[in-house]
Amino acid sequence: MAGRIRILAYILLAATLTAAVPAAQRGQTFRTGIDVVSLNVTVLDAANRLIRDLDQADFEVFEDGANQEISFFSKTQSPIALALLIDSSASMEDRLGTAQEAAIGFVQRLRPEDVAEIVDFDSRVEIRQTFTSDQAALEKAIRATTAGGSTALHHAIYISLKDLKKARASSPDEIRRQAVVVLSDGEDTSSILSYEDVLDQAKRSETAIYTIGLRPKDNGSRGFKEAEFVLKQLAYETGGRAWFPDNISQLAGVYEQIATELASQYTLGYASKNPRRDGAWRRIVVRVKRENLAARTKQGYYGPTSTSP
Repeated sequence: MAGRIRILAYILLAATLTAAVPAAQRGQTFRTGIDVVSLNVTVLDAANRLIRDLDQADFEVFEDGANQEISFFSKTQSPIALALLIDSSASMEDRLGTAQEAAIGFVQRLRPEDVAEIVDFDSRVEIRQTFTSDQAALEKAIRATTAGGSTALHHAIYISLKDLKKARASSPDEIRRQAVVVLSDGEDTSSILSYEDVLDQAKRSETAIYTIGLRPKDNGSRGFKEAEFVLKQLAYETGGRAWFPDNISQLAGVYEQIATELASQYTLGYASKNPRRDGAWRRIVVRVKRENLAARTKQGYYGPTSTSP
């Protein structure tokens, strides 16, 4: 199923090529039936400043060590489908109001063509608002979250990744990026799904996961160290980023950084030179030719199988 979703996304990517690329570059086209890999890439300098003035020639893409030919490049911000997850477990009671206001400020930065859903989780997972661009509806859903219960972090992320598959582009002329932004203050204590289940689903998706871990007063607690590992790894593997603010007052600034990063990404596409259809994991590395710049994207993808369409 994941393979079929990925191929559909690649077909949509191919369909935008003629419109998105200048006439001089329109010879770079995707051929039907070729497995095309799409990447959303963030570039930072040594001071962690976002770099937005690069061109296709500034990038190199490697798959399992083999240099790949970039067939598609865009620095234009494409629409996004975003799942915003808010931890409303009992431990969040004193901080939930501040978290709500920060989350509202975040959704207010979404553009009219973007869509978002609001996922509230404690010991259960509730989709407070399905995907919409209606900011009033999103704000109402955020304010409806109430604190109580334990933490089903894994379950919430897994459901959101599944739900994002439904938020496809509305037309063949549109590419819609996907992201999960999750706020939590502790380890998973009530999911029936393991971290490995969620990580596998994340690696099979086309979704970048951005995580925010609110540190407890006891930073050395074993429970939070486990949560920190989970949040860091999910972000790392999918090309997102993890934040761990020490104070709830920093949360609005973190959400602002995430919104700015999502608005500053490059989209690259390439047709893999690997002809095998074995479903194996393929490692991706994106390099920037300019000095002192680093690119961040997903760590890889699962190749097609002989049963893929």
